[in-house]
Amino acid sequence: MTDSTATRCGYVAIVGRPNVGKSTLLNHILGQKLAITSRKPQTTRHNMLGIKTEGPIQAVYVDTPGMHKNGEKALNRYMNKTASAALKDVDVVIFVVDRTRWTDEDQMVLERVQYVQGPLIIAINKTDRLEDKAALMPHLEWLQGQLPNAQIVPISAQQGHNLEALEGLIAAHLPENEHFFPEDQITDRSSRFLAAELVREKIMRQLGAELPYQITVEIEQFKQQGKTLHIHALILVERDGQKKIIIGDKGERIKRIGTDARRDMELLFDSKVMLNLWVKVKGGWSDDERALRSLGYGDL
Repeated sequence: MTDSTATRCGYVAIVGRPNVGKSTLLNHILGQKLAITSRKPQTTRHNMLGIKTEGPIQAVYVDTPGMHKNGEKALNRYMNKTASAALKDVDVVIFVVDRTRWTDEDQMVLERVQYVQGPLIIAINKTDRLEDKAALMPHLEWLQGQLPNAQIVPISAQQGHNLEALEGLIAAHLPENEHFFPEDQITDRSSRFLAAELVREKIMRQLGAELPYQITVEIEQFKQQGKTLHIHALILVERDGQKKIIIGDKGERIKRIGTDARRDMELLFDSKVMLNLWVKVKGGWSDDERALRSLGYGDL
């Protein structure tokens, strides 16, 4: 029998295909916006830790990029490698799927998680949007047949439905350990990284289909002066046409991106924020491994 008062701590990987709700799930578990989200697949590019401490339990969540098939570019290869690496050395794996929808990419993730040695939980997301609830049962049975050792939990990350049950399962699987992080720490990422991600989220949300993935954000200045945090962000694109799209007619688009990003930054950093945005063309960065490393994309 496990000791419910024991101090427990461990790593929990959240994996799944792109756009299945992994980052939304992490944000709801943490109770605040940390991982960026948009309807566009492959919004998440880096693994990021989200740390939740409640009494004796500390769960360290690893939000991963969605595993996807079109991996020709260096950036895509980096994202797939990053997601796969998260499956090693974790204590629990959560495989997020979208209701009864099943794609080749879901199958690809399933083929990777079936070799996971430790506890595996399948989180069936967006179940609140399922019109035919009866269709869920055969799909659950099929999933259980594919991954016989997995525990299955229906959830809604967006609505926060059944997340307590999910967290209870996770806590039960965490090993007895001293906590790895102070109890008030919620991520391993720097404030500069989070600021860059918030700008990128607003661009992806506002431009969606208009802009391809060749966009990244670099923070050039991050400085607290009195009660105001001054942030200068450089938006890198690959072509002049993309620069024009981001700036928009008479600068309207970039102004709106800045306003939305600043609002989220003020909540996250609990400070007044002065945000300045610039757009610069840097051709071919998303398929140049050296350029990617210089922009913080680790080992490719």
